[in-house]
Amino acid sequence: MKDIAPTLATSSAALPPEGAQSALGRPGGGLTTPTLARTRIKICGLTREQDVDAAVAAGVDAIGFVLYAPSERAVRVERAAELARRLPPFITPVLLFVNAPATEIIAACAMIPGAAVQFHGDETAQECATATLNNSRAWLRAARIPLDEGARDFDLVQFAQDYSNAQAILLDAHVDGFGGGGKTFNWSLLPPNVNAHLVLSGGLTPANVGDAIAQVRPRCRSLAVDVSSGVEAVDAQGKPLKGIKDPEKISQFVAVVRAADSPY
Repeated sequence: MKDIAPTLATSSAALPPEGAQSALGRPGGGLTTPTLARTRIKICGLTREQDVDAAVAAGVDAIGFVLYAPSERAVRVERAAELARRLPPFITPVLLFVNAPATEIIAACAMIPGAAVQFHGDETAQECATATLNNSRAWLRAARIPLDEGARDFDLVQFAQDYSNAQAILLDAHVDGFGGGGKTFNWSLLPPNVNAHLVLSGGLTPANVGDAIAQVRPRCRSLAVDVSSGVEAVDAQGKPLKGIKDPEKISQFVAVVRAADSPY
């Protein structure tokens, strides 16, 4: 795994070299190397200055901007660059694309030099490499995990191998469209050992993220969590205001993640 933006995923230098005695990635082998304990936190789908500031104040590690026009949380790249300039050092902006041309991704990254790229569509490993100038920029690849029992059939070990140049594999529920559905998949059906840094997404909230961390952290090299709808504000009828975050929910989410880390 590439170690370009350590604020988003912990360096692979702390892990054994290829061929060492670790059983990571081998079914039934067990984790012979301790997983890294601090869970990184990304808040995605931000559109407003006050929400960026609230996330920073709460202590997140990364901020996600959706550069996919059909999304209700989408922003233009100029707006993402404006919001990213508010970030203090060591908080990573992440630019989410869905099947975008490499030229569009390269141009956006030029406007936000410190950003990582999140590929959330059907991009091949070669397309990811091309859009990040031969893997010279940190990138994540989303794996869309089927809901219900279908999660058992998704070969995450192979997927991680196919995208081995990704800094991390992001796990999201497979819903209509591309992400942002607020749905959880069955975490218990994930493989027991995945030789990758994972970012868990899909329907996380302050109420369930602690259990999610407990179930998924032992299965991977390191774990991060990514939340969007789970920390959004709601209107008078209780419907989510997409792209508008609730600072109290952000604080609660971060507090639960830190509490889940404390036994380690």
